[in-house]
Amino acid sequence: MKSKRLQVLVDEGMDGRLRRVAERARVSRGAWVRQAIRERLERESGPVPEDPVAELRTLNGPTADICAMIGEIEAGRS
Repeated sequence: MKSKRLQVLVDEGMDGRLRRVAERARVSRGAWVRQAIRERLERESGPVPEDPVAELRTLNGPTADICAMIGEIEAGRS
């Protein structure tokens, strides 16, 4: 997955609190913030699979040859 840089400005008080909680968790401030963002996004919109295609494969849905499927669709339009 390609990463993008995000700059977030915080005041000194928040930076101090962030530094302390990250130290207690034994992670970097960046890692702590990424985890907090991930948790909030999951609460707001549900978990996002690491690999969406792999997630689809677990559904065990019916599959067919794409040419056959297109042929069936076109035959249904006649």
